[in-house]
Amino acid sequence: MSQYLCYFAYDMKKYRIEVTEVLSRVVEVMAENDEEAMQTVKAMYRNCDIVLDASDYTITEFSVKDE
Repeated sequence: MSQYLCYFAYDMKKYRIEVTEVLSRVVEVMAENDEEAMQTVKAMYRNCDIVLDASDYTITEFSVKDE
């Protein structure tokens, strides 16, 4: 069986496939405007107050990468 696979391996090309998993969470904060809200949430994320995990899973995407 392995000889059969090796024979066809000569006709095969190597492909690079990227697997991307997207995690997403909506965070509510009180702020005077959207810029302040964005800065607050970014600071919370940098300080590890917001840590996305498997429960925040949204989608998995696959794409062929250029060689």
